[in-house]
Amino acid sequence: MRILLSAIYPYAFMLLYLIIPFDDYFRAPPNILMGILVVAFPFIVRKEDFKKLKSLPIAIFLGFFAYLCINSLISGRGLEDFTTLKKVIIAVGLAILYIPIADVKKINNAIIFSSLAAILFSVYNFVLITDATGSFALGESPQVIESLLIDRLYLGLLSTFSILISFQAIQKKYHPNNNYYLANIFVNALFIILISSKIAVIALCVLLLVRQFYGQRKIWKAIIGIVAIVAVVGLFFLLKNENGFQTNYENHKTSPPTFIQNSMTYELRAVIWSCAQNVITNEGFSLTGIGLKATEEKLAVCYESTIANPTKKEQFVSARYNTHNQFLDFYLSAGFLALLFFTTFIVVNFFAVRKQFFPTAMLTILVLYCLVENLFHRQIGAYYTGFILIILLTSVKPNENNTIKNK
Repeated sequence: MRILLSAIYPYAFMLLYLIIPFDDYFRAPPNILMGILVVAFPFIVRKEDFKKLKSLPIAIFLGFFAYLCINSLISGRGLEDFTTLKKVIIAVGLAILYIPIADVKKINNAIIFSSLAAILFSVYNFVLITDATGSFALGESPQVIESLLIDRLYLGLLSTFSILISFQAIQKKYHPNNNYYLANIFVNALFIILISSKIAVIALCVLLLVRQFYGQRKIWKAIIGIVAIVAVVGLFFLLKNENGFQTNYENHKTSPPTFIQNSMTYELRAVIWSCAQNVITNEGFSLTGIGLKATEEKLAVCYESTIANPTKKEQFVSARYNTHNQFLDFYLSAGFLALLFFTTFIVVNFFAVRKQFFPTAMLTILVLYCLVENLFHRQIGAYYTGFILIILLTSVKPNENNTIKNK
C-alpha cells in the first residue's frame, strides 16, 4: 500500500497545481486532490522527511500561523477570521504535504503546463468574444478582461512563475529542451503584455534587475540593471496615470462595467490605501488588530465619507473592498505582531537563500504581489503562496531536499 501511495502522491500534487486556474469551473477536483494528499501523507512520510522543516524561516512562519490562530481565538473572532485563516492553512499545509516528495521538477512542470493551458483557454475565449462582438482590441479592452480564465493579477502571477521556472531550467550547454523553455518564456511574456498585467511586467523587470547580482560581474549586466530600473519607474508612472476608462465613462456620465472598474488597478487601490491609512490613523497603534470584519466595516465607512462620486461610492461600499495590500491587512486585522512575524519571515528567508537566484526571485515575487493584493483572501492566492513556500523550503534545506540548479 505504501509503495502504491508513494507512486501516486507526487502526481496528485502535480495535478493539483495543473488544475488550480480552472477552480471556478471545477470546484470539486482541487478539494478531492487535497483530500487525497492529506489522507496519504501519514502513510508515506518518513521520520527523516521532517528534517526539511527544521529551519528558522519555517519555524517563524509556523509561529506566525500559530499567532494568527491564538490571537483570533483570544479576541473572540474565530468564526469571522476563519475564512482567511483557512487560506493560511492551505499555504502552510501544502508546504508540509510536500516534504515526502523528492522531485521538485514535477510541480514545476505542472506550473508551466498550467500556465499554457490558461493562456490557450483565454485566447480561445478572446476569439469567441471578438467574433461575437465584431470588434478587436487588446490591453485594457473588455474583450480581453472578459476572456481571461482567472483574474488578470493571478494569471500574470502564474505566467511570471512559468517564465522564472523556464529560465531556471535552461542549461548553459546546448540541450533540446532549451528551445521549449525559450518558447515558453516568449509565449508567457507576450501574453503578459497583451493582457496588460502591469504588476507582472513590473515583477519581470524587478527580477531582471535582481538577476544581475548573480553570476560574474560584467558591464552588460550593469546596462541591463539600469534599463530594468528605468522600466520599473516608467511602469509605476504608467500605473499612476491609469485612468483612461474612468475619464471616458465620466465624460459620458455613465458607470463602467464591473470588470472594467476592477481592472483599473491603481485608481482603485489608491482610494483603498488612502482609506486604510485613515483607519490606521484613527485607530492608533494596534498590537493585536481589530479583526477582518471590523477592518472591512471601517474601510466601508471611509469609502462612504470620502468618495464624492455617488456611483463610485456605491460600488466601493457594496463590494467592501479589502486593503489590497497583505501587509496592511495583517496590521489592521491582526495587529503589529502579525506584521512583525510576516516581515521577519521574509527578511530571515532572504538571508537564508540570498546566494540562490531562484528562491530569491520567488521571495521577491511574494513581496511584490503582497504589496498590491491580499493573497490570503483568495484560495488561488493561498495555493500560489504555498508554491512559493515549497520553493523556499527546498532551498533553505538543500541537503534534505532535491537541489535547485543555480545559475
